[in-house]
Amino acid sequence: MQVPLLDLKAQYRQIEARIRGAIEEVIKNQTFILGAKVQELEEKIATYSGCDFGIGVSSGSDALLVALMVESIGPGDEVITTPYTFFATAGAITRTGATPVFVDIDPATHNIDPNLIPEKLSPRTRAIIPVHLFGQCADMSPIVDLAQENNLIIIEDAAQAIGAEYSVEKSGGGSIIHRTGSMGHYGCFSFFPSKNLGAFGDAGMVVAQDPEKAEKVRVLRAHGSKPKYFHKVVGGNFRLDALQAAVLSVKLDYLDQWSAKRRENAAWYDSYFKSTGLVDDKRLVLPVTAWKEGGQQSQPPLKHYHIYNQYVIATPQRDSLQAFLKEKGIGTAIYYPLPLHLQECFASLGYRKGDFPVSEAAARNTLALPVYPELTDDQRRYVADTVIDGLTQ
Repeated sequence: MQVPLLDLKAQYRQIEARIRGAIEEVIKNQTFILGAKVQELEEKIATYSGCDFGIGVSSGSDALLVALMVESIGPGDEVITTPYTFFATAGAITRTGATPVFVDIDPATHNIDPNLIPEKLSPRTRAIIPVHLFGQCADMSPIVDLAQENNLIIIEDAAQAIGAEYSVEKSGGGSIIHRTGSMGHYGCFSFFPSKNLGAFGDAGMVVAQDPEKAEKVRVLRAHGSKPKYFHKVVGGNFRLDALQAAVLSVKLDYLDQWSAKRRENAAWYDSYFKSTGLVDDKRLVLPVTAWKEGGQQSQPPLKHYHIYNQYVIATPQRDSLQAFLKEKGIGTAIYYPLPLHLQECFASLGYRKGDFPVSEAAARNTLALPVYPELTDDQRRYVADTVIDGLTQ
């Protein structure tokens, strides 16, 4: 049996008629850059994320970059983030001339460990970029508190986590639920095709609550012009095109049911794997899906909502398991094989192997399994049985 890591063709077959209709409408109107379709998507994503403003941009990478540019972050400034993330997080910081300052991750969630951030603060710290990795929110309450105490900007890298939720306990009982993008000053989404909400190419979005910040993003995404051909600032070409917006507007209608199906698949994997001895003897470590305030595991969970952009297991036998799964026709991926502090382009920062041991262990041991919504019951069981075979042979 063949089971790809992701099957976008299966997704497309379900919505082909609506997608073709949306694209045809753009072609007939011949409005390809910004315009009504982009504005429609901006409003939808802002509402979906619990934010007042959405600004469509060319990619998730450019979303991060333009948010940093709005805050005039540049040479001499430091921005705190995680070394265990896609390159764009630190790449955007570096492109402004600022310095990324890395903080190790929590061993269970693989998100930045907020307890380690204070020791990395300096007079040059301007911002924190927490990454909501694999579809789960970082532990945001302590990060928000720390940012407020130190007058820091928070830019949420929510590239993998649109629709994920973070629950905060209220002092009088109950909880407040925040969606990704709504807890910082900026939320940055990627609509890369493999994301839960994926375009037919590169696309992204910045969400914000502050009207002034949102307007600055709009100006900067179009070369800093306002009005057209008049420039008080230097921006870039970060515009979202109408074809991608049309595709995403259709897909957004299905996003919640797709994320729910991913959660269903993840829960099935969890239950099935726990019925073996592999989890008990640590040969197989499953994703942790919820946290209490302060970063302590919550049993039962605190209503956090993980959207499983990836279902990532960990095992000391990672490389041999991946090879075995490939041999059996199962697609997997390693997110990420080399932490950012060990990347050659960041050698000048002076980090060495061993500086962030939890991130380095994750890079050695983690493996993403197929979890996409169109996965059939037979495919899902085949993946799980093959993982078990690969770890017990």
